[in-house]
Amino acid sequence: MNVLSCSINTLKGLYDISGVEVGQHFYWQIGGFQVHAQVLITSWVVIAILLGSATLVVRNPQTIPTDGQNFFEYVLEFIRDVSKTQIGEEYGSWVPFIGTMFLFIFVSNWSGALLPWKIIQLPHGELAAPTNDINTTVALALLTQWPISMRVLPKREDFTKPLSLSFRLFGNILADELVVVVLVSLVPSIVPIPVMFLGLFTSGIQALIFATLAAAYIGESMEGHH
Repeated sequence: MNVLSCSINTLKGLYDISGVEVGQHFYWQIGGFQVHAQVLITSWVVIAILLGSATLVVRNPQTIPTDGQNFFEYVLEFIRDVSKTQIGEEYGSWVPFIGTMFLFIFVSNWSGALLPWKIIQLPHGELAAPTNDINTTVALALLTQWPISMRVLPKREDFTKPLSLSFRLFGNILADELVVVVLVSLVPSIVPIPVMFLGLFTSGIQALIFATLAAAYIGESMEGHH
């Protein structure tokens, strides 16, 4: 009963956090729901980039792999290694889940540094990387809660893991973009460039950390289930 109460309180806390607003936001009214349009637009762009890239590479595979094929094969092997290391011998069915999380977060993070979101004018607010919004990171973190719920006897700390995952990703991406904005406003010529390259590196690291921790939590939950 205590575990169930802890789970409900944690999920309620995450829901409350996702409702926190900082600055102005642009919303769409769809039926009886208010949709955060900024996050939805940028997420669609990221998904379109991933689907478009995968379609171009996979639709006509070559016997002698092209550079695109080599890249996607390398990414697949990398994700398999991470999943196998963290989950164990039953990692196979979890590779698509871990891979999707990693690629979405990786491209989302990089889009914040490489795509000129700010030139697109909105009635309210401005566009930014999807992972720059707490709603996205909370949603991604809650996805890792599903395999954890398979435990016969969930541990109390299982329900705090999504909270730490969401804040870690959100905080790092937001801080990186804020640093670049401040430096550009102070010294717009040279200094921001190396900081932007450092941001690309740390963005990739954050995607790896999120995927690795998600796989580790899945591995722990599977051990508890057995």
